[in-house]
Amino acid sequence: MPEPSFVDGILGEEWAMLPHLDQPSTRRVLVAATAALALIVTPAVSVAAPGGDNRPEPYRRHVQIAAERAQQAQQPHTFAEEPEGEDPEEIAEAAEQYAEARSAPGIVAPGAYSAAWAQQQALPRTSGSWRHVTNLPYNSDDPRYRDVNSNSSGGAGFVTGRITGMAADDKGYVYAGAANGGVWRSRTGGGRWQPIADRVSSPSTGDLRLDRAGRLWWATGEANTSATSFVGSGVYVLRDPRHGSFRPSDRVGGTELESTIIRKLRFFGTTVWAATNRGAYSHSLADLRGPWKREFAPNPDYLPGGTLQADPSAAYKNIINDFAADPANPRRVIIAAGWRAGDTYNGFYTRSGGTWQRTTLAGEMPSDAANVGMVTLMPSADGSRYYAIEESPTQYNTNPDSALQGFYVSRSGSPFGPWTLGADYKELAASGSALTDPGYMPGIQSWYNQFLQVDPANPDHVYAGLEEVFESTDGGSTWTTPGPYWNFGFECWSIDPAKQTGDCHQTTHPDQHSAAVGRYQGRSYVMIGNDGGIYRRPVRGQADASGHATDWRSLNDGTIDVLQYYSVGAGRDRGGVAVSGGLQDNGQSILRPGDRVMGSNFGGDGTDTIVDPRNGCNIAEEYVYLDVWVTNNCAVNDGSWIENPALATSYEVAPPDNETGAARFVAPITMDPRDTRTWIAGGQHVWIQRNGFAIRSGEEWQSLFDLGEGHVATAVATSGGLVYAGWCGPCNNQGFTRGIAVGRTDGTGWHQLTLPVDGTVPNRYVSGFDVDRANPRHVVVAINGFSRKWTEGPGAGVGHVFESRDAGEHWTDISGNLPDVPANTVRMTPGGGLALGTDTGIFYRYPRGNRWSVLGRNLPTTTTLQLKGGPTGLRLYAATHGRGVWSFDLPQIYRY
Repeated sequence: MPEPSFVDGILGEEWAMLPHLDQPSTRRVLVAATAALALIVTPAVSVAAPGGDNRPEPYRRHVQIAAERAQQAQQPHTFAEEPEGEDPEEIAEAAEQYAEARSAPGIVAPGAYSAAWAQQQALPRTSGSWRHVTNLPYNSDDPRYRDVNSNSSGGAGFVTGRITGMAADDKGYVYAGAANGGVWRSRTGGGRWQPIADRVSSPSTGDLRLDRAGRLWWATGEANTSATSFVGSGVYVLRDPRHGSFRPSDRVGGTELESTIIRKLRFFGTTVWAATNRGAYSHSLADLRGPWKREFAPNPDYLPGGTLQADPSAAYKNIINDFAADPANPRRVIIAAGWRAGDTYNGFYTRSGGTWQRTTLAGEMPSDAANVGMVTLMPSADGSRYYAIEESPTQYNTNPDSALQGFYVSRSGSPFGPWTLGADYKELAASGSALTDPGYMPGIQSWYNQFLQVDPANPDHVYAGLEEVFESTDGGSTWTTPGPYWNFGFECWSIDPAKQTGDCHQTTHPDQHSAAVGRYQGRSYVMIGNDGGIYRRPVRGQADASGHATDWRSLNDGTIDVLQYYSVGAGRDRGGVAVSGGLQDNGQSILRPGDRVMGSNFGGDGTDTIVDPRNGCNIAEEYVYLDVWVTNNCAVNDGSWIENPALATSYEVAPPDNETGAARFVAPITMDPRDTRTWIAGGQHVWIQRNGFAIRSGEEWQSLFDLGEGHVATAVATSGGLVYAGWCGPCNNQGFTRGIAVGRTDGTGWHQLTLPVDGTVPNRYVSGFDVDRANPRHVVVAINGFSRKWTEGPGAGVGHVFESRDAGEHWTDISGNLPDVPANTVRMTPGGGLALGTDTGIFYRYPRGNRWSVLGRNLPTTTTLQLKGGPTGLRLYAATHGRGVWSFDLPQIYRY
């Protein structure tokens, strides 16, 4: 088992939130803008896209948002106040909300996750084993699901979760590091993957690199400002990566890099450098035993233990993005530092007279604080070229089209320059990009999407990753787009289910993060990692007249399941059970009995899910912000809705809070387990609809209760006529408030429970309920965040699981011997047992017991965001955020 001090944790306040989003007033601007961008489409009416083009809803939503961003740029306020993210406002807002659940009402003290991991290792373990459910290929272009709200036919093919690190050798060995799924090895040039990091408690990957000795270096702690970035436990080295697996004893140094994120590892001479959110660190490549040395921190007073550690901006004051070194003198190192939205310390630094000083690089690449944001630097193998991608805070804050300053090349081979501009975002847009609409052009997410990879055999052959994959064979003077965002906007696209994507060739999933070049069976390949997994093509690949590659191969063959689920649901189907789930940036997956491949029947981000236990093809899927869609046939469709909108089989049925933005990014929806016709949804209001899966319009929702101005639901549950709704507002550290409202489904008896600020139920985020089917006054609640010892905010309280037998009037802390770790989801099991999903594991309390055990074996270390029961109630399904969906048959442990 991993050592206690090696535990990872979710990066909350230290990275995920924009400084300007800390203010509640600005948050309201962001949410309202999000609502204004919603494109409401119901299949009963026209489904034409802007301009009259009938294309799937995710594409039309994307085009509409781009148009709104372009229009908003004409308003008198700066664009920095507007949202951004995957569509494109989602990433930063989701990041903040994900962090709030774990950090509010204060700041989490160092050591919280390590202590929780140590507690977990001391617990007993129940009998029984978990079964991996989603260990099949996941086809985002499955021709069975060409309905109105599906991404199918976009061209990404087989996908998995986000890959943030890649490495490869010349013998066919490929290594992939997942955002929250650990490290995986292939011996066949990609595919037939094996996990090699399950013994280490940090499944989050920041970087992955092979050194000259053939050792594999793994930096834990993903350095993307995304909804699901996790801190790590340091850097590990695997001496024999072709055969071994990572162990806790493989960690380099001591505890210096625990609870950090690491964007890059670079090897210069006999030294390895680590770019972290707490400064630049170095270590000897020869002796791995000594501690890491902090070489440079731009603002050390803001580091933990410093005089300004409690300042609201402390998390953004010491971010290092990358390093470069003079090929002729590897001791001449350049540090690229800075926060993507801008800070006075942003810039390049080099050592002079024994201290680190700002330096101005020669040539056309800006070195001033206003234009140095996220930066990636990459030399050619022969030392004759240096390449760079530079994101600009000025562009980020003022330009609705792109945050990219440009792609640059130093043809002297020196990172000191002179640098020349190879391309800006307009030139890249004209290179075959799918992102040509004002308001969403190449580099719009260059603060989130960046990689550079140079062909080892040709210093002028370079790949650049932004939202798309770009390629240049002349040192950056001209470009093509072998991996466009998707194929929806091209003339070659067709929804024809007989073809993957019409006459277009397969592309890659959007949002690029990592790349590597390796050899297999005598051929060289480039491999790229993105939000949809891993793709490969020959280094000397083929392309069509538009510059789009004709030879991409997805390496997501189902053996690497690092899918990031928010939710799961299961229902009877074809004599078995169909399993559905909502995913980060990979829509909604569905696995039906007899399937050899999972399909994707809803596109975009999939968040919460409702599935009819009696009919697994009755599915409600939430996109984001309570944008609910429903289908009664698993969204099976051949795309004929393009010609006849009445043939669409998915219906948008969003409650009104979606239109006003009064809902969280992942808003809760549920149904009464005793009556599948009764659904509850939570935004600022608690909503009910009584038509079940026959609902066809958002107008069918009725408001049961107004939680109050600025309050938004975080969890809802109902059974037998009673409804429980947890809420927060403000949800961040500036005045955090939480509560629980209770009332009846007929609209009577609604009231706010009296929850003491520092009493029985902690003043922390309410993350989940479950209600006793036999007695709706009997309810259990899961509380997120850490207890008072670790959360330095007012009234944080103690405990994670609480029980009431009088509809919430009185509560009992039943946390017992649970680790002090954020709790996300709770489930009552037949006979009176309890299952609890947390950030580090799943725990079980036996009926009539008062002690908790780790539930079963075989479940990888990961975060569980939702637990649901199957149709019989005897099987438990776990939606993990990085290792797919798993199930557990409860009779393995029942003992009454």
